[in-house]
Amino acid sequence: MMKYFFAICITALLFNYNVFSQEKNSTHKVEKGETISQIAIKYNVTPYDIYQLNPDAQSGLKPNSILLIPKSGAKQKTTVPAKSIVKTTTHEVAPKETLYGIEKKYGISDEDLKKANPSLEKEGLKIGQILTIPSKSSPKIAVATVIQEKVVYHEVLPKETKYSIAKKYGITIQELEKKNPEIVSNLPVGYKLVIKGNAPKIEKTIPVVEAKKEIAKPNPVKAVKAVSYLNYEVKPKETLYSLSKMFGMTQEELMKLNPDLSQGVVEGMILKVPGTITIPAVESKKEYAVLSKKMGGNDRKKLVLLLPFNMPKIEGDTVNSTAMRLKKDKFLNMTLDFYAGAMMAIDSAKQIGLSLDVKIYDSQETKNTSNVASIIKENNLENSDAVVGPFYLTNVEKTAELLNMNQVPVISPLSKDIGNSFSNLYQTIPTAAVVKNTMFDYMRAKGGNMIAVVDKKKETMIQFIKENHKDVKFSVLAANGSLLPENLKSLFVKDKMNYVVMETGNTGMIKSTMATMMGAMAMYRVQLVILEPNETLDTDEINFVNLTKLKLMYPSVTRENESPGALIFDKEFKKKNKIAPSAFATRGFDITFDTMMRLSQGKKYEETANAMATEQVDNKFEYYKKEEGGYTNKGVYILYYDTDLTIKEAN
Repeated sequence: MMKYFFAICITALLFNYNVFSQEKNSTHKVEKGETISQIAIKYNVTPYDIYQLNPDAQSGLKPNSILLIPKSGAKQKTTVPAKSIVKTTTHEVAPKETLYGIEKKYGISDEDLKKANPSLEKEGLKIGQILTIPSKSSPKIAVATVIQEKVVYHEVLPKETKYSIAKKYGITIQELEKKNPEIVSNLPVGYKLVIKGNAPKIEKTIPVVEAKKEIAKPNPVKAVKAVSYLNYEVKPKETLYSLSKMFGMTQEELMKLNPDLSQGVVEGMILKVPGTITIPAVESKKEYAVLSKKMGGNDRKKLVLLLPFNMPKIEGDTVNSTAMRLKKDKFLNMTLDFYAGAMMAIDSAKQIGLSLDVKIYDSQETKNTSNVASIIKENNLENSDAVVGPFYLTNVEKTAELLNMNQVPVISPLSKDIGNSFSNLYQTIPTAAVVKNTMFDYMRAKGGNMIAVVDKKKETMIQFIKENHKDVKFSVLAANGSLLPENLKSLFVKDKMNYVVMETGNTGMIKSTMATMMGAMAMYRVQLVILEPNETLDTDEINFVNLTKLKLMYPSVTRENESPGALIFDKEFKKKNKIAPSAFATRGFDITFDTMMRLSQGKKYEETANAMATEQVDNKFEYYKKEEGGYTNKGVYILYYDTDLTIKEAN
């Protein structure tokens, strides 16, 4: 009986040991587009923990690769029980919810919510995400926990900066420098930075790149209480948001150092910033240039257009005739309009003597499929000088990925600037954030007094303005959500243009806002502004003449061009196609002609994108490098309704 009992005990011990061993680590298969932060949140661990088990992940994640995931309880802890236990509340993010709405629901501040959920700062809000809601009444410390952290290092690679390393690990530059005080003034390649934990107190040696020189041990860094500061002059169109990101500080920290910022960011003002911060070179605003033919000799450039005609689908349609399909298929009509505009551009290039070989292929695409891979392989498109298309985001990204090794520029004509970034991908449609920020930058550059009248239902817009443009004043609304005219009028100032940013679809609020502004015109300069298209303004209930009196102003990615050149394009297009050009036809012309003119400069497409901005019939092309890779277009028009009942471009 004793042997039997002894055997059971041994078996139980072995079983418990095996279970413990199996539970210590798990695995995760990396999906396309996933980040370390997302994976860490999913398993309730930190990015540091994942990097510790998967050092290769520091150089980037590859789809379908396998990561070792530590169990959240795997850290060695020594716990000392305290008197009370913190009660935590969680919240699952539902569709259309915003940070502002969640904070209002639980009565917590933006700072406290982000402190409890660090991923929000970097990843933003996601549907289905589980948030920890900090409790007001709970004690700050419930259980005293001593964690024996392992030290996490990062070896500095060529061209890496403190900013890029800090961003990679989700920490601030100040935290990075605090862990590594000896790298305040420089960042040697090959140096091992402490990211997490406390390194053993040993004297560090900084590697020297030049082999002939002796490696010198640095003198111990003495703690200096005095903090040095640098002066920075605000450049045109910079915002509180862009400045805080550039300096790696929060907007509150920047305003604490510079109280004048509470009155708004003004070009030329001198800001005080910590001397430990490396001020990056700010890319100056590009000058718009009219490109002319410069390429000479036999240097023929190769341009490729990938357009989704989907010919096999049309030819295989036994139910509908071609004419019937044209009536029903909006996507095909859009493609044909773009193609007609592109053909006009090719004809124009021939007339001015540009030397280009242009080839057009049917990309046969749907939202998630295309035949671009076979087209590239069969036609050696890696030797092209530029590719325009395809239309859908996933397909244009695939094209850029396949041509990335040869750095062939891929110009996306219609997709939004989201998703994965590639260094050779050029997005031609400005993002919604860029469009709105351009409007605020314009008003700020004019020294305007900015006031927001925003419907309570538009929580996303309220949050966007509060987070990115803290110098905007909000007009207080009544309890039922209606405008309080006297409050709006009290925000007007006499020595500035008063820009009223109105965002609402409520007819009553629109009429009340306009009436208040028009009633104040005898004493104040006022102008009505919208950030997004507003269908309510086009209804019969809103007096169009009043919109012209208030000179309604708005940002747009296209303009209504009445210049001689635009009229010639209109006339020639009608003559050739027996119909006026649609917006897609004009876009097809603008993108194709702009690409051909850039290729004719005797430079690579990338060089022209870095050096100059251009403007065609209805579209601007002002490319800037994105931090994550590729280029984005910041060419946005500021338009307004003039009193002669026409739409004009603001100066």
